[in-house]
Amino acid sequence: MPATLLAKGFDDPVFDSQASFHAAMWALSRPGRVEPIHVDLTPPAPLSPVAAALVLALCDYETPLWLDATLARAPDVADFLRFHTGATLVEEARDARFALVAEPLEMSSFFAFAQGSPEFPDTSATLILQVQAFTGGLVLEGPGIKGRMTFGAAPLPADFIARMAENHAVFPLGVDVLLAGPGGVAGLPRSVTVKEG
Repeated sequence: MPATLLAKGFDDPVFDSQASFHAAMWALSRPGRVEPIHVDLTPPAPLSPVAAALVLALCDYETPLWLDATLARAPDVADFLRFHTGATLVEEARDARFALVAEPLEMSSFFAFAQGSPEFPDTSATLILQVQAFTGGLVLEGPGIKGRMTFGAAPLPADFIARMAENHAVFPLGVDVLLAGPGGVAGLPRSVTVKEG
């Protein structure tokens, strides 16, 4: 068995998985708040530990998972994710329930991913974007936010506000976004409005 398949996963698979899952759910229910994720993971580069924790918590053998070009070019990443989750890696973004993006600046349109249907909006995709920092510069409004709040992350596409506006416009369809940054995760569900700060 290649050494990469033995790359360290969760120390405590049950507890760490539940803690990471809860962090993701809190992040989506309280948009813009960074929820800490404290796990000691050693995924192969360029997969970040926080993004890896989210995938290990949210995906299993029934979950179609898509990797962006940067991650897809790293076979060790695919081996690590298959070994620890059993998830099926799909080639087409629209076939994924979860999409893992290491390079948000090169990300496809949100409409490239599953949008759900009026009958089953929950069949849409959740995007996990790796970011290098949580910053300011954006203003969020919507469910889970008292009034308005300032938020930001980097790097994000230059047209990110427009993408989020288009995403919000098709609610209850659309994608949900999880931002995996240093030490934690922040959520931007399709219900939130994102404006320039």
